Amino acid sequence: MTDDVRNIVLGVIATALSGGFGWFSRTYLWRRALRRKQAFFGLPTGSDCLFVVNRQMGGTDASLHRNDAFALLEISALIKDCGANVQIVTHDTARQGFGERAEFCVGGPASNTRTTAHLSSMLPGVQFDVGLETGHPDRGSIRIGEERYRWEKGMVEHVLLARLTTDQGSRPVFLLSGQTANSNQAAARYLAKHHQRLARKYGGSSFCILLKVINSDAYGPDVTELLADVTGPARTPAAAAV
Repeated sequence: MTDDVRNIVLGVIATALSGGFGWFSRTYLWRRALRRKQAFFGLPTGSDCLFVVNRQMGGTDASLHRNDAFALLEISALIKDCGANVQIVTHDTARQGFGERAEFCVGGPASNTRTTAHLSSMLPGVQFDVGLETGHPDRGSIRIGEERYRWEKGMVEHVLLARLTTDQGSRPVFLLSGQTANSNQAAARYLAKHHQRLARKYGGSSFCILLKVINSDAYGPDVTELLADVTGPARTPAAAAV
């Protein structure tokens, strides 16, 4: 074997080894990221999850606001990435417990009775002022502990994004509960974009954060910022927080 042939053979072997190592590294990193995503969402491959949809405010029980449908699409992409299956149910037919399957629940208590149940049992420090008369400055506001977050139509909207578990190892409930359908979609988009950062910060623990959607008339759900981590006051009963 001449030196030229030997160099060619060694070059081919080195290229193959380098390519194989690169492929192995990329595959390993991809699988590790997938496992972390599945653990955060409680969606192992082949598992089932529940997506609870609300009704459109002012519509029939079977109607769904366009932005809430977009929120469903945002979250469905996450579920598909994890290799899980989704069952879509309306809020008034989801009569079952939680913890056995991951759940995504979208909408405020005025349009989703399942949200009302989750707030009462797992976030007792949160109240939505939905019973006030039209024109009242606090109508639609969210109270968390001693703080109140008002809704300014078309300008400022707020939405809770929470990951809730009851026991170690139970599947989480993701609650996306906003003042408008637009803010619900903003929370879904925020979750899809920032789930890795949330997983690094909170791991498998429960959390509740408040997001602020800015100038929705101009920007829709696209301009959203993290306003506060409200896990503590949200999980403290209102009477005890006073």
